[in-house]
Amino acid sequence: MAASKCARLGEALTRQLLESVDFVLFDCDGVIWRGDQVIPGAPEVINTLKKNGKRVFFVTNNSTKTRKMYADKLGKLGFNATEEEVFGTAYCSAIYLKNVCKVEGKVYLIGSNAMRQELEKMGIQPLGVGPDPVSGVQIDWANVPLDQEVQAVLVGFDEHFSYMKLNRALQYLCNPDCQFVGTNADSRLPLEGGKSVPGTGCLLRAVECAAQRQAQVVGKPSKFMFDCVASQFGLNPDRCLMIGDRLDTDVMLGSNCGLKTLLTLTGVSTVADAEANQKSDCPHQQRMVPDYYIDSIADILPALEA
Repeated sequence: MAASKCARLGEALTRQLLESVDFVLFDCDGVIWRGDQVIPGAPEVINTLKKNGKRVFFVTNNSTKTRKMYADKLGKLGFNATEEEVFGTAYCSAIYLKNVCKVEGKVYLIGSNAMRQELEKMGIQPLGVGPDPVSGVQIDWANVPLDQEVQAVLVGFDEHFSYMKLNRALQYLCNPDCQFVGTNADSRLPLEGGKSVPGTGCLLRAVECAAQRQAQVVGKPSKFMFDCVASQFGLNPDRCLMIGDRLDTDVMLGSNCGLKTLLTLTGVSTVADAEANQKSDCPHQQRMVPDYYIDSIADILPALEA
């Protein structure tokens, strides 16, 4: 397909693009829904893609839901989707710890119940879910009891993040043999109405600062996220399209993995952001330029039904 980067998709170009791919990877929030509200037309797009023989996957940095929780939400919103098509960072982090880190013991988890469930499904025992209030004085904190079977620290989104959790992570990571993994590095969670709250990246950077170590990040734009899908379903990168609303995660993942990329304008990033990256002399920013953009995922429906 001979098209310049950051091209607006029209119906003819959409048909060409879809003919060139067999696999379509979707980010979720900001692309097919916003919060609990479906993006109009998104279920019809995904269900029609499947009817037309495309394989569809849902790839999200959100670590607060299990695959089943995501599949249930997709079903309630009208999407034809299965649990096996969902790849969230709770699940992918469990795969990473099991298959890459070779963890057979326990993991100190700064994260959610969903992460705990995904780790347990992999046969990994997590410690630390829930509140951990401060008690005692500083010398007590420095000598907090540690479980000697902990082989890794995993940091995801944790609404109970606290000084004591930060301290426990530090004490475990003082052992150079303790693995250090983060689900994702998103600094903010965008909400409806233009609001946002601190994201997992804020928690992860706090632990990295305290431990003076860098985590291995599993989520987008890490290539590992795509590898999880590709290894299970035999994806050919040349025949894949990544659709997302963020340049720094979704589009960068596509660039890192050699996928075609499509930016939707129903979420975080804008065309102006993409064009600024395109004009930059910085190679990193140039990798955050999508091949195509579209106002809403629903805009590709006419090409699918033609």
